[in-house]
Amino acid sequence: MELPNEIVLRPRFQDHLEETATEVLERIEKAGEKPILIKRLDDHLFISFNDAERHFWSPQLQLEILDEEEGGCKVYGLFGPNPTLWTFFMFLHFGVATLFIILGIWAYSSASLGKPYGVLVGGMVAMLVIWFAFYAFGRAGRAKGKPQMQELHRFYQRALKG
Repeated sequence: MELPNEIVLRPRFQDHLEETATEVLERIEKAGEKPILIKRLDDHLFISFNDAERHFWSPQLQLEILDEEEGGCKVYGLFGPNPTLWTFFMFLHFGVATLFIILGIWAYSSASLGKPYGVLVGGMVAMLVIWFAFYAFGRAGRAKGKPQMQELHRFYQRALKG
């Protein structure tokens, strides 16, 4: 499977393999090589980079490997940012959205009561500017993490081949 040139926000993939999930999990786990770190939790593998290679935008690959009734197994892969970073960004977006809504309600109430509301609308515009800044910051980070995402995918493919 090839990754497209344009990496989506959290790219996913699926593979069907003829081996059992246990065999695939153990083979990938044993294939660990520097600078790759592998953590296993039941049927999940979390593949990331060690501290020396990790930067703010470093991605991780989460694999869920499940046996199928017909034989073989299915691998579900998900690329994503560091969960701490992802949570932080979602918190910031939620905060900006909440402020935007509060300012909008306040501005509408002020306008209905005939009070000045220009500052509140200005605050709403500022929230939009901040949202666009977050978007640009995220795009720049994704571009910086793309080579490591491709490196994780190459590691996964090499580990499957043994």
